[in-house]
Amino acid sequence: MRTVRKVLGAIRWYAREVTGEAEYDRYCERRRRHHPHAAVPTRREYEWMRTARHERETPSRCC
Repeated sequence: MRTVRKVLGAIRWYAREVTGEAEYDRYCERRRRHHPHAAVPTRREYEWMRTARHERETPSRCC
């Protein structure tokens, strides 16, 4: 039973890393640690901020 639980835990960890869910959790932890009185954005707000930053900072390319 312990081995099954270990394997399922590893699969869950991998899925969270691949989908980006863990990234949002790490962001929330860091935000709470460094800005304890600031509101933590919702997942939707976080995704919007991340997309906007990516579009703003990515250099335009011809190819």
